[in-house]
Amino acid sequence: MIKRNTVQCALVLEAVNKLRHHATAEEIYSEIAREHPSISRATVYRNLGRLAQTGKIRKVAMPDGADRFDHLQHEHHHIRCEKCGRLFDADMDYIADLDKSIRDLHGFKLTGYDIIFKGICPECRENNGK
Repeated sequence: MIKRNTVQCALVLEAVNKLRHHATAEEIYSEIAREHPSISRATVYRNLGRLAQTGKIRKVAMPDGADRFDHLQHEHHHIRCEKCGRLFDADMDYIADLDKSIRDLHGFKLTGYDIIFKGICPECRENNGK
């Protein structure tokens, strides 16, 4: 017998993989609710947390906006458009052990890091010229 949570978790994972654009929890919920209107936001949010915790998806914390969820689990960096807010994967090698360069941790025990470059995407640059 399949547990309900397993089915719901599978729906959330499927939506993240389908969207493939660093979607917010709300975008993921909307995607699932189209075909499964009885699913709750709380269920989607809870399963996003579980999937991120188990490493099946990657949660990208955004300091000035909603967290994003990435279908790519490997360590990599991102670029965020300052105009539209979309998040893109940076096409570069991952900078491993960058945290070892920090001279003063202020008592922190580091658990990881995300580097998010910022700029203006080609679409927004094009729209700005019109």
